[in-house]
Amino acid sequence: MNDIWTTVAAERGALADDLTSLTADQWATKSLCQNWTVAQTVAHMTGTGTLTPVTFLASFARAGFNFDRFATAQIGKHLGDDDAGTLANFRAIQTSTSSPPGPKASWLGEAIVHAEDVRRPLGITHAYDADAVRQVADFYKGSNALIGTKSRIAGLALRSTDSDWSHGEGEEVSGPMLSLLMAMTGRKVACDDLSGPGVAILQQRSL
Repeated sequence: MNDIWTTVAAERGALADDLTSLTADQWATKSLCQNWTVAQTVAHMTGTGTLTPVTFLASFARAGFNFDRFATAQIGKHLGDDDAGTLANFRAIQTSTSSPPGPKASWLGEAIVHAEDVRRPLGITHAYDADAVRQVADFYKGSNALIGTKSRIAGLALRSTDSDWSHGEGEEVSGPMLSLLMAMTGRKVACDDLSGPGVAILQQRSL
């Protein structure tokens, strides 16, 4: 568990460094995550690092147990008065080990997937820890919670072309491990990096 939090902190710090010199237009760029901008996605990540199981449940109840309403409220709470403030808020939770209830691997997943949600539209590349990416993929492949990965990849044979990882049987989908992870979690644009007869199926099932 300590290793997971160490990796989460490292990924948060690396993302914060990448965001340091963004322009206002870049902060307002639409991320890969739903309809959130880069700034809103970063604020969402900040919120995750400030919550505990108790504060999550209290905030979720105030939102009428509606996840979209809850997430919107959290974003509003953690956006700064300006872009520099949003970044400062995010830096402040870099080493936080607080989180909502749920499997610990999911918070590593958030640190990697949401970071890529931000980086890809901005044209920023980053070398993620390969073992961490595989660990997150192994977590998501068996889960339908929130994002429905297990159902999305059902009947597909996923194969990484840059690591020793594969999963499932059926129509093949192959490509870089990071792109497989992003496609597994519903990021349709990541399918552009993949090949095989199962790609069209994965695209149809993506967000």
